[in-house]
Amino acid sequence: MSSRKVRWIRIVLFTAAALFFIIGITRGEAGTVLTKAVNICLECIGIG
Repeated sequence: MSSRKVRWIRIVLFTAAALFFIIGITRGEAGTVLTKAVNICLECIGIG
């Protein structure tokens, strides 16, 4: 592939990732992910 095509693919993918990131934050998904991560961590340690 040409470097120009690769550059556009990178730009499109980065833009899509940023858009999904922003949508997730506005929907409150960051808090949900953090809660699940804490629960999984505590279960691994044996506390939860």
